[in-house]
Amino acid sequence: MTGGRSRTESKRRSKDTPNLEERNAGGFGVESSKRLVHGRVFDVDRVALRLPSGRRAIREVVRHPGAVAIVPLLPDGGVLLITQYRFAVDQTILEVPAGTIEPGETPLACARRELREEAGVSASRFRRIARFFPSPGFCDEVIHVFVATGLREDRAPCDEDECIEPVRLTAPAVRRALANGRIQDAKTMIGLLLIGFGGK
Repeated sequence: MTGGRSRTESKRRSKDTPNLEERNAGGFGVESSKRLVHGRVFDVDRVALRLPSGRRAIREVVRHPGAVAIVPLLPDGGVLLITQYRFAVDQTILEVPAGTIEPGETPLACARRELREEAGVSASRFRRIARFFPSPGFCDEVIHVFVATGLREDRAPCDEDECIEPVRLTAPAVRRALANGRIQDAKTMIGLLLIGFGGK
């Protein structure tokens, strides 16, 4: 699940990574970077920047390994979603299967693994339809969105701390859930809207 999986410690960035000469595409010079939080899933850095104007600024940035979201299409045109309790918002959310990319794992390999773990199925075909930044104002996470077809039962053990139930929705039910606000998860909205579930 996105935001719920640990990472190998050796793959983390160093705690303090100053690089006085580093400049990014926006012309911002990085004067220093200090690790504030070394978390189980993500880290938080405080970065001192030199702006193109010459002024200085501080940014606090969440460093995330990236994630995938999978839209599993059923033969009848419906979608296999999941319900999952999300502690941060204290709600059970209706969403697509998703998860954090492990060290050394490709987005496609992660999508295959998470689909089995969360939805209990595997797919004969995956097609990537999007790559987006969910919160670029403070986080470098990238989410890769796949459509999965040719589904078959193939359950793998999920994480012990996850409470997930698969939910099969018909195409009309998916459209209603988008229209009436039952689906509130951003990655799920993006995936469904991109493959044409936005109309009534």
